[in-house]
Amino acid sequence: MPQIQLPDGSHRHYDDAVTVRNVVVDIGPGLAKAALAARVDGRLLDLDAVLDGDCELAIITERDPEGIEVIRHSTAHLLAQAVKSLYPDAQVTIGPIIEDGFYYDFAYPPGFNEHDLVAIEAKMKELAGLKLPIERTVVDRDTAVRTFQDMGERYKAEIIMDIPADEELSLYRQGDFVDLCRGPHVPDTGRLKAFKLTKVAGAYWRGDSRNEMLQRIYGTAWGDKKALKAYLTRLEEAEKRDHRRLGKQLDLFHFQDEAPGMVFWHQKGWVLYQLIEDYMRRLLDEYGYEEVHTPQLLDRSLWERSGHWEIFHENMFTTEVENRDYALKPMNCPGHVQIFNQGLRSYRDLPLRIGEFGVVHRYEASGTLHGLLRVRRFTQDDAHVFCTEDQIQQEVVALIDLAYRVYGDFGFSDVAVGLSTRPQQRVGEDALWDKSEQALEKALADKKIEFSLYPGEGAFYGPKIDFTLKDSIGRDWQCGTIQVDFSMPGRLGAQYVAADGAKLVPVMIHRAILGSMERFIGILIEDHAGKLPTWLAPLQVVLLNITDRHSEYAQKVQKTLNKQGIRVDSDLRNEKIGYKIRHYTLQRVPYLLVIGDREVETNTVAVRTRDGEDLGAMGLDEFVGVLASDAA
Repeated sequence: MPQIQLPDGSHRHYDDAVTVRNVVVDIGPGLAKAALAARVDGRLLDLDAVLDGDCELAIITERDPEGIEVIRHSTAHLLAQAVKSLYPDAQVTIGPIIEDGFYYDFAYPPGFNEHDLVAIEAKMKELAGLKLPIERTVVDRDTAVRTFQDMGERYKAEIIMDIPADEELSLYRQGDFVDLCRGPHVPDTGRLKAFKLTKVAGAYWRGDSRNEMLQRIYGTAWGDKKALKAYLTRLEEAEKRDHRRLGKQLDLFHFQDEAPGMVFWHQKGWVLYQLIEDYMRRLLDEYGYEEVHTPQLLDRSLWERSGHWEIFHENMFTTEVENRDYALKPMNCPGHVQIFNQGLRSYRDLPLRIGEFGVVHRYEASGTLHGLLRVRRFTQDDAHVFCTEDQIQQEVVALIDLAYRVYGDFGFSDVAVGLSTRPQQRVGEDALWDKSEQALEKALADKKIEFSLYPGEGAFYGPKIDFTLKDSIGRDWQCGTIQVDFSMPGRLGAQYVAADGAKLVPVMIHRAILGSMERFIGILIEDHAGKLPTWLAPLQVVLLNITDRHSEYAQKVQKTLNKQGIRVDSDLRNEKIGYKIRHYTLQRVPYLLVIGDREVETNTVAVRTRDGEDLGAMGLDEFVGVLASDAA
């Protein structure tokens, strides 16, 4: 006699086993119409799941985050069914959900194009309109393998053969389409009403570049058309802000095949880079850091001692010189320990803060490279604090203050914080983990910072705090991190002399505020849609003459502004003033100073902003004051 407890605390009793669907119908027709799946004792199940004992039951609808995930997972199956219907020779592989959508990978040598996506999406809508029931069947592994082999789906059969023989397998059928899946899924295809295919790309089978290239179709799905429309609007806005397009338009940087994942910084882009680096360098000095610089290429033996050769070797660029193996550094940490190890350190030297704008190289598969956001060569605003166990909390508090100061100065006020604690596989004594986790948590509490707790997601060498920024259109960017390390200092022989003369291993706190210079610049460009704050704009002011007779005065103004540290240029071309104004407005230059007869006569400049605002005529001193206030 199942007794079922609902979220409101009420109970329902049944004489015999019932399905979730039976319970939903009993509750009411409105819920029956909205129900997509259920959470039974914390486990997500289909509506046809049988309840044969006491349990806690919650019904999932499109209003629940899990409901949207079920919709997206089911829409991925709908995509696969549509592809198989239109392209019978295509083979299905995997189709997971991702942030804001889903994708499905297909083996189809002719490939898909944007025109094909239109036909596939139309077929998906047709199949959704048929309201095909989605049914689950449990099978053993051999049956599942034969099922897909008989259908000619070798990729799916290969996936199943890698699954342990004793693991329960479930197949889902909708019409004549069958797929392997854990579920759950919506009850029928008619529940899938708001979806859109977004793009097609290449992907290697099982993510291995040694395997064949597949066709990956991306899509998005939502609970209703209003939510879908809002998402597509956000997507359009994100496209306008794409830092790769703006980087080219604003002449900041470029990439090319001869150096995949490595940035060619142009003059304006390099000015921006240096402005950010100089800002961070001033803070390093203010917060008591020693800036250092360590080698790019280090012998294999060091990477073996640090643990990177074993754990990170596949992501490292290596070379052999004079029968010695070397690696381009993927991280700065081991080099900083080498600096700590020079000379005898005392407890009086701690905390020792070492910072570096360290260039690192990491092998990223070519398919994952994405402009400045995912590169192979990048610079970390990296630092390490060597301290005693008792100093962990005070140092973390200072690092939190530093992080919030930096993010605020760059215009990010919405910062989410996460605390990740000890993973199952870890090094160090539990007592030290207890102390470090408590120190991090107390530091956040002392600063009255709300945080999300992620049990088991810390690094193997210690717990960590991560900072995620929300940009102007609501996207999240994980940037900064503070990590406590019990492992590397000892592995690399770091020691200090304690007050009682004992030699102890210091705690090492890793921290990066921006994360990487390249990625942070990409985030800034997209956050501001290229309209960087005046203090960061590579070119702050441009002087535009109306005719050649105004050129001499324009050059004089430029020299005056240059002497005051303002980044200024002149466009003295024989072009119409309207054309020049439009050009530099598109270049996102904060201030456009127009010079004509009146300005020459009155020793002024006519000031316009990149947003089209006419500030009128000003003397140079007045304009410099306006610019200084804006750039503060």
